[in-house]
Amino acid sequence: MDFNGEIGLEPDVTIRTREFRIGAIGAGMIMADVHLEAYRQAGFTVAAIASRTTSKAAALAERYGIPVVHDTPTELIEDPSIDIIDIAYPPDQQPALIRHALAQPHVKGILAQKPLALTLDEARALRDEAAAAGKVLSVNQNMRYDQSIRVLSQLLDQGALGTPVIATIEMRAVPHWQTFLEEYDRLTLANMSVHHLDALRFLFGEPEQIYTAVRTDPRTAFEHTDGVVASTLTFPSGLLAISLEDVWGSPRDDTFESDFFIKWRVEGTEGVAKGTIGWPDGSPSTLTYASNLTTGGKWETPTWTTEWFPHAFIGVMEQLQYALATGTAPALSVADNVQTMALVEAGYRSIAENRPVRLDEFAE
Repeated sequence: MDFNGEIGLEPDVTIRTREFRIGAIGAGMIMADVHLEAYRQAGFTVAAIASRTTSKAAALAERYGIPVVHDTPTELIEDPSIDIIDIAYPPDQQPALIRHALAQPHVKGILAQKPLALTLDEARALRDEAAAAGKVLSVNQNMRYDQSIRVLSQLLDQGALGTPVIATIEMRAVPHWQTFLEEYDRLTLANMSVHHLDALRFLFGEPEQIYTAVRTDPRTAFEHTDGVVASTLTFPSGLLAISLEDVWGSPRDDTFESDFFIKWRVEGTEGVAKGTIGWPDGSPSTLTYASNLTTGGKWETPTWTTEWFPHAFIGVMEQLQYALATGTAPALSVADNVQTMALVEAGYRSIAENRPVRLDEFAE
């Protein structure tokens, strides 16, 4: 890490433990190029791997020096040498794998992808089943470990911006939609907005209300409703937050010079912070801020060389290992993630009923 040392600002986590043996399930891009690369750099122990296609799992095992390749995810979950099950699988298939892992005496923790399940009810059931089994279930809300989002959170905690007034996250970029999404009735809100909505919860707490408007994306060929998504959130403090996921972005053909980006901005009573998320072009995320309280109103720009992909995923796995080592709740707990799932569900109700939806409509 090449960070310029602003007092109290830490864009990346400190690794506190590496003691657990990880079993990786999945061989797609997110596992191949992000999870496993992050773990390699962190020195975490990936002891086994499995996927739907054994040959793909074997290729990753050779690439990363993973000693054991299992023929099926079930076989890996039943391997008594594995402490943590790391799942990168479609959300319609993930709950069955989680439940099988919860039934294994040797499994101590599970890292699941988001969305945790296809419905809020299923997510709540998994939360309760994990608690009943005495297992630690964590959900990979990795944007919380993006370097700019972490530093923004630290600035907010320090009070450098005063009371937040308005916050925006603006994405204009074309994601790679996995083929399995064509089978679902939910697209951008559940699979892309979930990053931003969770980040807003992480930064500002629980919103009172969400209003979500959508249109179809001209580029996405399969049937869908929520292509381009805009959500407005209100918070008890009066904070107004807006999350835009423009997955159209531009024509994106050989002759068009696209200008993809993700940027965010937070304005408070004592300062402003703004930044970018580096994922669209594979660069480090950025942050610059000015505060009446800490910078004399002058702009400061901390710098670092680490990136959201893959380095944020070090933090995701580290927080789970630390929870297991200390007997404490993980930072990315399943109970907390259910609240993000409720926010997504409220967004879909808002779309269906064309109205603002209060989050207390989903109170248990």
